[in-house]
Amino acid sequence: MQEYFEFTLGSRVLYKSGIARELGQVVADLGAQRAFVVADKGVVAAGLLALVLNGLERNVVVAGVYDNVPANSSLDTVNEAAAAAREAQADILIAVGGGSPIDTAKGMRIILTLGGSVPDYEGYNVIGQPLMPMIAVPTTAGTGSEVTAIAVIKDEAEGRKISIVSRYIVPDLAVLDPELTLTLPPRLTAATGMDALSHAVETYVSTENNPFSDSLALAAIDSVANHLRDAVQEGNNLEPRSQMLIASCMAGIAFSNSLLGVVHALAHAIGGKYPVHHGTLNSIILPFGMEYNAPIAPERYVRIARAMGVNAGGRSDEEVIADGISAVRRLAADCALPLRLRDVEVPEQALPELASLAIVEAAIFNNPRVATEGELLELLRAMW
Repeated sequence: MQEYFEFTLGSRVLYKSGIARELGQVVADLGAQRAFVVADKGVVAAGLLALVLNGLERNVVVAGVYDNVPANSSLDTVNEAAAAAREAQADILIAVGGGSPIDTAKGMRIILTLGGSVPDYEGYNVIGQPLMPMIAVPTTAGTGSEVTAIAVIKDEAEGRKISIVSRYIVPDLAVLDPELTLTLPPRLTAATGMDALSHAVETYVSTENNPFSDSLALAAIDSVANHLRDAVQEGNNLEPRSQMLIASCMAGIAFSNSLLGVVHALAHAIGGKYPVHHGTLNSIILPFGMEYNAPIAPERYVRIARAMGVNAGGRSDEEVIADGISAVRRLAADCALPLRLRDVEVPEQALPELASLAIVEAAIFNNPRVATEGELLELLRAMW
């Protein structure tokens, strides 16, 4: 029995196919009048920004739009977008897109409310008061950022990612509209889906796991295992798209409470140095991280394997766990994702530096196995 755990329910979640067309009424019901929208060029090209703006303009003033968020949001992006929102006198931020626009808006609301710059608030629970209102409208099914108490922003000058963890940065409202994910290309569908899987797996074995996050994590693993292939291969099929969007949100709620581990520590270290999609990195690293941690928490990895669809009856834990890890690798391969760091042009000579960066990453401290820098280097070499 656990002597103590804490579980926070942050965002209000609205789910409905087509609800993005009604977003203006949702914003008006919150009492906001001047909305500032944050997005990226992919959202613009897919026509999703226009759809959201049309839904907003029926009920509220769109005071401004910033649609130049890069794939990995940066401090410069946050500062530039925040300055535009301040000039527009916005009273609510609406992020439309994947994790990068949503994390950008999280960074914006911090400095628009409290002043200073994003690095001032790095770490755990530095923020101690409510921030300006924010709505997150995910167009990918992976990051779960629409419901998390975490924001990750790249410091390009230092070549690292800054993590901010606070219950006050959780968006006030998450709007889940599976229709917005129908245009997501197969490769991004796959990478973001594996990102959601990595959140669920790492949460389930985290040192901060609890019964509530466990239930959400296992349900998310089961859903990804059953629906990601269809979402990738049948992009216009609303059913797997819906299931993946919900799974991503469940995994986000889970890891926002129980945090992550070695997979994300390594992904953040690599992503801070090289322009590789975060979900793709997690997909490559996840099975190796599972192999690394399995000896410490075998009973939990057996449960993960069962959630992945592995038949555990009458076999040893070692066999079941190995099949569970193989199922993760097979899922990534079936979705045509790269399986090695060399496949995404991470140079072999960079591995020692990446190990030294990962060992001080915030996520490493909740990993079930206490890591050393040497072990992380061995792990990186194994996956290279």
